Amino acid sequence: MPFGAVTIVGGSLAGLTAAQTLRGEGFDGTITVVEPELGDPYDRPPLSKEVLAGTWGPERVVLGAAKADLDLTWERGHHAVRLDLQDRSVQLGDGRRLPFETLVLATGATPRTLPGAAALGGVHVLRTLDDCLALRADLDAEPDRVVVVGAGFIGAEVAATCRGRGLPVTVLEAAPVPLERVLGAAMGAVCADLHRSHDVDLRLGVGVDHLVADDGGRVRAVALADGSVVEASVVVVGIGVAPRIDWLAGSGLTIDDGVVCDEHLRAAPGIVAVGDIVRWPSRRFGRSLRLEHWEHAVQSGEAAARTLLAEGGLIDRPLEAYDPVPWFWSDQYDRKIQLAGLSGPDDRVEVVIGDTAEHRFVALYGRDDRVVAVLGMNRPRHVMQLRALVAEGASFDEGLARARELA
Repeated sequence: MPFGAVTIVGGSLAGLTAAQTLRGEGFDGTITVVEPELGDPYDRPPLSKEVLAGTWGPERVVLGAAKADLDLTWERGHHAVRLDLQDRSVQLGDGRRLPFETLVLATGATPRTLPGAAALGGVHVLRTLDDCLALRADLDAEPDRVVVVGAGFIGAEVAATCRGRGLPVTVLEAAPVPLERVLGAAMGAVCADLHRSHDVDLRLGVGVDHLVADDGGRVRAVALADGSVVEASVVVVGIGVAPRIDWLAGSGLTIDDGVVCDEHLRAAPGIVAVGDIVRWPSRRFGRSLRLEHWEHAVQSGEAAARTLLAEGGLIDRPLEAYDPVPWFWSDQYDRKIQLAGLSGPDDRVEVVIGDTAEHRFVALYGRDDRVVAVLGMNRPRHVMQLRALVAEGASFDEGLARARELA
């Protein structure tokens, strides 16, 4: 059924990409974007690196699409608090109801934190530009020690940036090695060695019991579950994010650690979901996926916009199922870590190029005799060449043979 208006709830990368795709495909109707933040949409990856380091100003991270003339109607500074499918409206925090014809859900994720952390000075999460600038101001004061809780990708990047500023850093990680659930024990140990080679005090297998405040209400230490205490002038909590889907409770959409969609990212007729909140069935990996990667935000925004256009009869070419090869990268110290595919802790792992001791290598991940992921550290050319193995569903033996040809 043709439509003349689109409402996008969430104006960050995925939502803005959907708007840009709609315009690029010739849609000339009204596009309304609901966005809690007041400023221009921005790119998040530099927040833990260049912006936090102070080498980039905030103006450098404004998204290119935000500068384009997309003729958008903005509702800035407003949260969506309820979705009503019966009267097809989105209720905002100020009580207003915005009716919609078609809807893009792009509300992203919110960082998890520790109990009591929000009440203490010097304790930070890193998700928004404001988060980044507040943390950067604390780092500019040259704290005696920065404690990072969580050795995932965000925590690792923050630790690397702080070490680049010459600050003492302790990283606390509850798992036996960093990123064990994603990369497995062997490659997680390589990441641990990378941190230690840059004089990070990395403590593994330790949980946080509580944060300790000084008389002024500012953090001064982190008390661990084993009874030890780590002094801290600044604490950064990097223990993951949760999809921002609470406002969709009771809406009638299927919610399960995300908005459950079909293979075209359709949650209901005329409603699609994109970015961090969408969960969809992947034929390639034989299960439903929810990703929090930059490239997925772009690809899902494009795919979901085309789903709406096809549903409205505004494009007539057939839609392909959304099933990309996941792609992620992380810059830490002088290393670029790249991961193509979907690795897991129980996969077979073989280093096929380079040497993990030098932190410059490529490893293949195999599951059920298929290559399911390619991990590289400072080997971008080889990773780009071998990521096709995942797309092709190549056998693990074939992957080993092709990798050896490149070595």
